[in-house]
Amino acid sequence: MNRRRFLRTAGIASLGMGLSGRALAYGKEFEESEWMKMNGLTRLVILHTNDMHSHLEPFSEQDPKYPGQGGMARRAALIQKIRDEGHATLVLDAGDVFQGTPYFNLFKGEPEFRLMSAMGYDVGTIGNHDFDNGIDGLANMLPHANFPLINANYRFDDTILDGLIQPYRIVRRGKLNIGIIGVGVDLQGLVSPALTGKLSYQNPIPIVQDLAHRLRSDYSCQCVIVLSHLGYSYKSDQISDLIVAEQTDGIDVIIGGHTHTFLDRPTPVKNKSGQMVLVSQAGWAGLRLGRLDFTFSPKGQLQNFDSSMNEISKKTIGF
Repeated sequence: MNRRRFLRTAGIASLGMGLSGRALAYGKEFEESEWMKMNGLTRLVILHTNDMHSHLEPFSEQDPKYPGQGGMARRAALIQKIRDEGHATLVLDAGDVFQGTPYFNLFKGEPEFRLMSAMGYDVGTIGNHDFDNGIDGLANMLPHANFPLINANYRFDDTILDGLIQPYRIVRRGKLNIGIIGVGVDLQGLVSPALTGKLSYQNPIPIVQDLAHRLRSDYSCQCVIVLSHLGYSYKSDQISDLIVAEQTDGIDVIIGGHTHTFLDRPTPVKNKSGQMVLVSQAGWAGLRLGRLDFTFSPKGQLQNFDSSMNEISKKTIGF
C-alpha cells in the first residue's frame, strides 16, 4: 500500500470522514504454520513502537540524521507483511503519540489515533506529551482510537478520564491469555499541573507487582507484558524500566518509551526471583518497529524467543 493511498484510506485528506476501525485486512493473523500445529506450539509476535511524536510522514531526504526514514504508511505495510506470516500478533505502543509536527498543532492528535487504528494497534499507554493539549484534549481524542489506552499508576479520580483508562488489558490470542499492564513516568516537572488537573502519580513498582501476580493467578495469563513510559534507564535513582524489571517478578517483557532509546536487541534483566525479563525500546518518531517472537508449548510455557529491530525506510519497505 503506497503512502498516498494509506493516508487517504485513514481519512487524513478529509478528517471529517468516517473510518472503519480496522481498515487494513488482518490476513492470516490467527493461523499458525503446519509445523507448529503438528508440534502443538504457538508463536506470539509482539510488534512495538514508542514516542512517535506525530511523525506521520517520513523525515526529509535532507535530514542530517534520519534522511528519508520513518512514515506511518511504511509502518502499516510492514505490520501487514508480518501479520501475513500467519502467527498470532500483537501491536503495542508505549506512549508519546502526540506532539512534534504540525499535524498535532493543527489536528490535536486525531490523525495519529486514526492511523494507528487503521493499522490495527491492540493496546497503547500514555506518555507525558499526550497531555500537551490538556487532559481534556486527550479525552477528546479517545473516540478516534479503536484500541484502549491503559495506565495503572496514574489516579484519574475526579478527572474527565476517570473510567476511560483501565490499568491493564487481557488479550486472547489462540490458546494464550496475554496480560498487558500500563505505567507512566512521574509528570511533575514534565507537564504543567494546569494540563493534568487532579491526576496523581503513584510508584509503579508495587502496582506492577500486584497486577502481574493477579494476571497470572486469577486470569491464567501465560504472558505478562508491561507497556511503559517510564524510560529505559537513568544515571539517578529515578524509576526506570530496568529498575522495574529488577524489583518485580512475574513479568516476561517490558516494552518501553520516553527516553528515545534505540536498542538493537532487548536487554535481558534478572528479576527478583532470578528469572530473565526482556526490556525493549524502539527509539522514537516511528523510525523503527520492534519485534519479539515468543514460542509457547501446548501447556502455555515459554520455550524460546527471537527478536529484531526493523528500520522503517524506503530501503527496507520498498516505497
